[in-house]
Amino acid sequence: MAKEKEKENVAEEEVKLTDLPGIGPTTAAKLDEAGYGDLMSIAVMNPADLSSLADLTETTARKAIIAARKMLKLEFEDATQFLKKRQEVIKITTSSQNFNNLLGGGVETRAITEAYGAFGSGKSQLAHQLAVNVQLPVEKGGANGKAIWIDTEGTFRPERIKQMCEAKGLDYEKTLKNIFVARAFNSDHQILLVDKVKELIKNGEPIRILIVDSITAHFRAEFAGRGQLADRQQRINKHLHNLMRLSEAYNLAVYITNQVMSDPSMMFGDPTKAIGGHILGHASTYRIYLRKGKKDARVAKMVDSPNLPESECIFFISEKGLGDEEI
Repeated sequence: MAKEKEKENVAEEEVKLTDLPGIGPTTAAKLDEAGYGDLMSIAVMNPADLSSLADLTETTARKAIIAARKMLKLEFEDATQFLKKRQEVIKITTSSQNFNNLLGGGVETRAITEAYGAFGSGKSQLAHQLAVNVQLPVEKGGANGKAIWIDTEGTFRPERIKQMCEAKGLDYEKTLKNIFVARAFNSDHQILLVDKVKELIKNGEPIRILIVDSITAHFRAEFAGRGQLADRQQRINKHLHNLMRLSEAYNLAVYITNQVMSDPSMMFGDPTKAIGGHILGHASTYRIYLRKGKKDARVAKMVDSPNLPESECIFFISEKGLGDEEI
């Protein structure tokens, strides 16, 4: 079975854009620069978009799209085949058993996990922990992989990684080398960096988690006012779908943090509301609300999930990282 999977993966990797009818090396390079360098990107396009992007006739563009769809076998399959794909999903531990149980075992690959909450609720702390834990062997709750961190708010701290490594007895210098960090200075830069992830994976880097901390910071700052709300939501939507395609195509986990606002219309209960509206809510596979609890505790609430119940758990953050006990 393992050999068959390897053969399938090799076959998929050998297929290039230039194997599609009407697409030569120059056109393929143009598409790659525009962020459409893989078969899936072409297969899900419509002929008009591909025609204008690659300077092709609509007839040629349609033939290329149909060929890409046939190569990728984009058709219905019975649920047993889907179950086999689900068995390839890896769950990355949060280092808190309570939190793992809330997530059904850990942060999933082939899924977008969103954590939102006020400052100090533990969103970035969880991101640091996942960047360390993804490098662990699968039997220890890891994914034998590397992490990518797109930093939009200047939250990444190598010193924090060192503390977490020392608590687990890991070589922190080796751990840091396996975390690729890039600071995004605006929303366009943030979107571009997601496209760069594909290049790292194609160059052989075993990326297993992509962290974006935070997903909405730049969009919120650059698209101010109701007049720009539609444009903002459209760009966020496209950005999220790129993340979704990455996670599905390369079996990696996407962990995004999100900012919050206070809903003035909320008369009773918690007025905290996630930024991004329904678009972000629908794009996230798992949606977690983090808040401070009593003393030094943190509370994680499962707000939305395709298969898990709405529930809460308590975890703690210490110098050693995340855990179930106060230290």
